[in-house]
Amino acid sequence: MTDSAVPRFAAGMKFRFDTVRERWVVLGPERLFLPDEHAVEILKLVDGQRSLDDIADALAARFDAPRETIAADVAAMLRDLAEKGAIRL
Repeated sequence: MTDSAVPRFAAGMKFRFDTVRERWVVLGPERLFLPDEHAVEILKLVDGQRSLDDIADALAARFDAPRETIAADVAAMLRDLAEKGAIRL
């Protein structure tokens, strides 16, 4: 995975706010992921257009945090979801 990779949700996967659970979820066929608040901020930026670099830059600016730390966390979280089939890189 490179910093220029553009993540997108895999076919059939939806990221949405679930009013029953009152939280954000990643929902797919026979799957449900309950991301924590940090993961939600990353997933809100996964639009099939932004690269990993773009996502890290946006989050580092928004939270005034070290870009290197943010980039590593973004890559790790999205890699994990890719391995589970929820994200395509």
